[in-house]
Amino acid sequence: MKIWSYSRPFTFHGYSCEVKVTLTHSETISSLYVDDLLVDEQSIKYIDGLTTFAHPLRTASGVEAKVESGYFNWWNVGIAVTENGRVVHESHPGEDLRYGEALMDDLNGMKENVAEAGESKWEHNKYSIYADVGLGALFFIVSKITGDLVLAAIVGGVTGLGLIVLQRFVKVDLLGGFAVFGTIMLGISTVFSLVLQDSYWVQMKSTALGLFTAYTAKSGLPVDSRFLATLLLCWFLGVFGIHRFYTGHTTIGILQLITLGGCGIWTIIDFILIVTGNFKDAQGLPIRSAV
Repeated sequence: MKIWSYSRPFTFHGYSCEVKVTLTHSETISSLYVDDLLVDEQSIKYIDGLTTFAHPLRTASGVEAKVESGYFNWWNVGIAVTENGRVVHESHPGEDLRYGEALMDDLNGMKENVAEAGESKWEHNKYSIYADVGLGALFFIVSKITGDLVLAAIVGGVTGLGLIVLQRFVKVDLLGGFAVFGTIMLGISTVFSLVLQDSYWVQMKSTALGLFTAYTAKSGLPVDSRFLATLLLCWFLGVFGIHRFYTGHTTIGILQLITLGGCGIWTIIDFILIVTGNFKDAQGLPIRSAV
């Protein structure tokens, strides 16, 4: 079924010629007529993109030429007649009839770049996604089997802390996104539940996580997972030196564990250093919020 057609008539060595470009529901058809007789027809499916058609033209007297038809912008089609390497006719002088081809090349290039970028991001983040899903699934399974939200939070929190420790020994990123924050929230809700004997605080962990996520997205602040892990570990478990163990300062971590963070003073100093971006890991690399 024809949707639209373009007609581009021209005269070539006394012959009345015409190129008709027809758009159907599934393809583009370019037809060359000489004295109302169809001498060449080409087509391309929309799924295959856009192309510049090249029709051979040969008159009864033996004169040969090439007739090109193609898009020169989003909505219009032009033709160019070339004889012996010289353009003898243009329906739209100066326009590039290969605009459609160039457009499709650009779109295909964008698709490839997007696909490569998506694959690269997936390869980088897939392990942290597995960790996120795994922690959530573990919490759900334990809570369903035991019916005890506090126990489920404890199991999830301990597993999450195990991931934080494991991160020091593996090269893949286990703590991307908010996996580590979810672990800390499980720990906080567990402490509140044990103290207040109310599983309500376990249920509130998702609300706190949502508020934190929304604030971060709203503020536009980039948050590095290593910075976030160090900050939260220092704030909630700093008196035990966990943040020092996490960043590779094993000796200092042991000292903080024995002295309970220097009676809290050492922990406060570390927290200030982390917040201001002056805290460094065991390799001397700064741990900052900007990625």
